Amino acid sequence: MTNKEKNFVSAVVYIHNDEENIEGFLQAVIQVLEENFEHSEVICVNDFSQDGSVETAKKVGAQAQDTTITILNMSFFHGVEAAMNAGVDLAIGDFVFEFDSCIADFAPREIMMVYKKALEGYDIVSASPDKKQRFSSNIFYRVFNRSTNFSYDLYSERFRILSRRVINRISSMNKSVPYRKAVYANCGLKTKNIRYQPVKTCDRKNDKIEHQYRMRLAVDSMILFTELGYRFSITMTIIMMFVAVFVAGYSAVIYLFSTPVAGWTTTIFFMAFAFFGLFGILSIIIKYLQILVDLVFKRKRYSFESIEKM
Repeated sequence: MTNKEKNFVSAVVYIHNDEENIEGFLQAVIQVLEENFEHSEVICVNDFSQDGSVETAKKVGAQAQDTTITILNMSFFHGVEAAMNAGVDLAIGDFVFEFDSCIADFAPREIMMVYKKALEGYDIVSASPDKKQRFSSNIFYRVFNRSTNFSYDLYSERFRILSRRVINRISSMNKSVPYRKAVYANCGLKTKNIRYQPVKTCDRKNDKIEHQYRMRLAVDSMILFTELGYRFSITMTIIMMFVAVFVAGYSAVIYLFSTPVAGWTTTIFFMAFAFFGLFGILSIIIKYLQILVDLVFKRKRYSFESIEKM
């Protein structure tokens, strides 16, 4: 191309035991950036890979012509959220691509489609495969979307682009970003999701440690960003209060129309009153905790071992 884009773009790529997919994926990303942008960089976040992913990434990076390649080596396994936060913090582009995995089931042109959509005034543009989600993902997003009041629903996304404005806003809003997609959906900036037809089937299997991390992330995100826990606690509180009132009424009926054991009625009344007050107090405490969680996210720090410029 003779007329390349003047914007500086960064691509942050998450790597964790991706030896089988990283070579072709990085080659495709670098080719798109070098053909379309005058200035670009790729930041490979190595989340404590135990295979040959880093060596392969270095080999591909050595072949780049104009794109700067950086390998960010995490000190230990952090998980995709904290690792990608570290990569985005290091990125200097006017626009930043986030690739949460090395799954390349999209045509390279989709990267530029997302970028061009961002130029239309969207601060966050994501790309999702136009196919049925996995059962577990479908359940998670269905429950999550119904339990939040975000301006748009969340989906399984393959990659996204962020403007510098949204990165600055997120940094000013939160000291930590425990679940990026939820924070992006709640930042108030203009967002767009693009659906693409997958060009091939390319599902990556998570190892045991990553699978456990994603399960914990799903649970933490449900508690942190939705009202699911609060709704459950309030429902149980109301049920237990009704049970306490019923038991108190039952003990009164027994006292008036029967011959209870001495002290039985007093004991039941006291227990019913105590449980009624206990669950009332718990509901207030849970509400306070929900407000505190909304104001201050859990601190998730990251640490990296080294940064290698190619």
